[in-house]
Amino acid sequence: MIFGGEEKKKKPAKPLWRDYLEALLWAVALALIIRTWGVQAFKIPSGSMKPTLLIGDHLLVSKSSYGVKLPFSDTVIIPISDPQRGDIVVFRFPEDRDKDFIKRIVALPGETLEVRNKQIFINGQPLKDPWGHYADRIILPPGVQPRDNFGPVTVPEEHYFVMGDNRDQSYDSRFWFNGRGGFVPREDILGRAFIIYWSWEDESFGVRWDRIGHLIH
Repeated sequence: MIFGGEEKKKKPAKPLWRDYLEALLWAVALALIIRTWGVQAFKIPSGSMKPTLLIGDHLLVSKSSYGVKLPFSDTVIIPISDPQRGDIVVFRFPEDRDKDFIKRIVALPGETLEVRNKQIFINGQPLKDPWGHYADRIILPPGVQPRDNFGPVTVPEEHYFVMGDNRDQSYDSRFWFNGRGGFVPREDILGRAFIIYWSWEDESFGVRWDRIGHLIH
């Protein structure tokens, strides 16, 4: 058909391989955005956070709770909020930064923490501690190990002191001695845990249906 004296040319068909390549690139870009700024899944491998979190709980962690970082970087480009006492966070393990740990923030930058006979003190005042679970009535004296008597220590700026809720069976800031005194740098905090999306006890007992969808506090 002739329009204005010229024949309309048909647009060449896009090769099929190009459609697949574009779809793949979009999928990779979306995955990077979600992984960097969105959420990430983690699984609880130990009992250090009992009874709040159980072995076999699968969690979603918000990676943008405290700020948006550049991809493949610890540089925060959009600050959102500061980590707070009581937050359950996933972070790079200070003694081996290739591993990820999950604990609860107990002391904030600039605060002085001390543990006396299992009781936590912040700046000399007893901490109201609704999260701590103590299964062992034995109190280990100072000098034996730092589980029940520790400090006082002052948390450096931009660092946090973390502990497991299962206080008698948690390897946490009380025990780490890596040149930073067991403190977790803010830049190593990967995100805040906020929901259990799946929970599997073992092959014998199966799915813990009552824990699925449980918000983490």
